Amino acid sequence: MSGLTTHVLDTMHGRPASGVSLRLSRGGERLASCITNVDGRCDAPLLSGKALKAGQYRLEFDVGEYYRDLGVSLPEPAFLDVVVIDFGVAETGSHYHVPLLVSPFGYSTYRGS
Repeated sequence: MSGLTTHVLDTMHGRPASGVSLRLSRGGERLASCITNVDGRCDAPLLSGKALKAGQYRLEFDVGEYYRDLGVSLPEPAFLDVVVIDFGVAETGSHYHVPLLVSPFGYSTYRGS
């Protein structure tokens, strides 16, 4: 399978992050957006294999909004409000999975499978 997927894990609460708004763009052009489901995933891949081109991409996750909606008290301004992940696609026939593990004060990402 080729294409691009993501998921968000809330490390503060130890569960998938449901209700996180996110956007995918390339060269300033918005390509896709979604709100994560109960599993912390988008209901469909952000891009199909045919649309995945080599180059630089950006994922933006609205984590400050997510934690505020849960009633988590954040400083103003929040330490993390929008988490931006800039990543490159070199192998257009491959599947790219970009997970986000996040708390109000830190995050981690990697190329998953």
